Amino acid sequence: MENQEIVAGLDIGTTKIACIVGRRNEQGKIEVLGMGKHRSDGVSRGVVSNIQKTVESIEHAVRQAEDTAGVDIATVNVGIAGQHIRSMQHRGMKMRESLEEEIRQEDIDQLVEETYRLVMPPGEEIIHVLPQEYIVDNEQGIRDPIGMSGIRLEANFHIISGQVTAARNIYKCVHKAGLDVTELILEPLASAEAVLSQEEKEAGVVLVDIGGGTTDIAIFYDNIIRHTAVIPFGGNVVTEDIRQGCQIMRDQAELLKVKFGSALAEENKENEVVCIPGLRGRDPKEISLRTLAMIIQSRMEEIMEHVHFEIKNSGMEKQLIGGIVLTGGGSQLKHLSHLVEYLTGMNARIGYPNEHLAKSNVEQVTSPLFATGVGLVMKGFDHLDRKRPKVSVRNTEPAVNQGPGGIRNIGKLWGDLMKNASNLLNEDDH
Repeated sequence: MENQEIVAGLDIGTTKIACIVGRRNEQGKIEVLGMGKHRSDGVSRGVVSNIQKTVESIEHAVRQAEDTAGVDIATVNVGIAGQHIRSMQHRGMKMRESLEEEIRQEDIDQLVEETYRLVMPPGEEIIHVLPQEYIVDNEQGIRDPIGMSGIRLEANFHIISGQVTAARNIYKCVHKAGLDVTELILEPLASAEAVLSQEEKEAGVVLVDIGGGTTDIAIFYDNIIRHTAVIPFGGNVVTEDIRQGCQIMRDQAELLKVKFGSALAEENKENEVVCIPGLRGRDPKEISLRTLAMIIQSRMEEIMEHVHFEIKNSGMEKQLIGGIVLTGGGSQLKHLSHLVEYLTGMNARIGYPNEHLAKSNVEQVTSPLFATGVGLVMKGFDHLDRKRPKVSVRNTEPAVNQGPGGIRNIGKLWGDLMKNASNLLNEDDH
């Protein structure tokens, strides 16, 4: 284990804080070594609202992950979400000095770095600059320009920005918990990494990550991120609706939702009833499962209307062959995929992060609840791969190009060698 790289992902959510520790096996799959989970009390709709409570929750989750994995965690990849997240399109441009020199990775890195320096509205900062396609001397639709010749290098970027204070508070919480942040990653991008296949991203797909406080959306087409959005509603509003509609305690409402909740009222019979214990000295309360499902369905319909609006807003609605992939804790509601198909007319499935996972003792992580955490670990390995020095294989023969003329010089040198060899043979004959 000492020789293998280990990455930790920290998902700071509205309902839970989860820490997942993993390593990559020979097949490139993630083997989860340990996991820690703790209730999140200091986060509201994806944004830190109480530093101290969040720090305590992070410490609990990390300690639990360290104990189960048998490793010490020093650095983590952290997810960021919240209704403050915005996305925009931008075209960057760089004029190169030489037509002879090929476009290198350094040119692309410079273009990305310059885009990070864009002037944003007060209080906002850029979190991600994601290249979509490149243009070299007006030649459009280039995926990878490295090795090409050209003077004018342009790129279409998908830029994701968020509030400076929200990002700073996440950093502050992680540092106070005694950890360093490797990367701050938008949560739907991490979830997409864990639950979407390359074929789906190529065909066109919508990822809908239904968390406790927010519902995150990421739209891919042609293997390129096309649109991102955060809707400020999640599983918590459903729980709150049940609490108010059934007039019960919040914890009871959450338990009802998880155990008996359904997103389609017609799937429940009229006579199905569940009994809830009353408060001290009060009678138990009987709740119809159809009534419960009607409350859940009305709220999920509202959330999915927002999702459908974002899909239309992206302009990609007719091109998404892969349909909708639902993940996150809120996706575990019974019959949700049927409701989504009915409302949007697109096929839907539940996304589990097990495609990229190797077998491990931590079976819990195959749940959609931990898609973001698994994705953060995968993004951590991508980061390590990018930072590794690239080894280029070159011809090890000594250079023979001496001055101008290049190939002509090689021909001259070869001619001289043959001439010398012929003279030596003639001398031997004599």
